[in-house]
Amino acid sequence: MRRSLKNRPDDDTKIDITPMLDVVFIMLIFFIVTASFIKESGAKVEKPTAETFEKKPKATILLAVNEKDEIWLDRRKLDPRAVKANLNRLRAENPEGEVILQADQESTAETVMKVIEALKDAGIAVPTIATESE
Repeated sequence: MRRSLKNRPDDDTKIDITPMLDVVFIMLIFFIVTASFIKESGAKVEKPTAETFEKKPKATILLAVNEKDEIWLDRRKLDPRAVKANLNRLRAENPEGEVILQADQESTAETVMKVIEALKDAGIAVPTIATESE
C-alpha cells in the first residue's frame, strides 16, 4: 500500500514575523532619538586642575587649544582669525549651545587669550574654561 502525496496533510505552517519587525524598528527609532551624542573638539587636551569647579551638562560646542597652540573646533584645526566666524555659525545652528574652552596646561597664555577675545567678539562675554577636578 502506497500513500499518495496528495492525501498527506498540509505541513506548511508559517510564522508571521511582521509584528516582531515592527517592534524592532520602533525600538531602533527610540534609541536613535534618545541617544546623546558626545561632541569632541578633535584635540587631546591635558586640562589644568582646579580646586573649585561647576559642572556644565549642556556642553555642545567644544573649542580646544592643544599643547602646540593649535586651535581645534569640530575636529578641524582653525586659524585664530577664523574662530569668531565658526563660532557664529555653530551658535546659529544651536543658539542654546554652551561653549566650553579646553585649554591644555602646556599651551601659551597668548593663544588662549586670542581665543577668549574671539569668544567675546562672538558674543560670549564670560567663556567657560574646562578643568580637571582634584
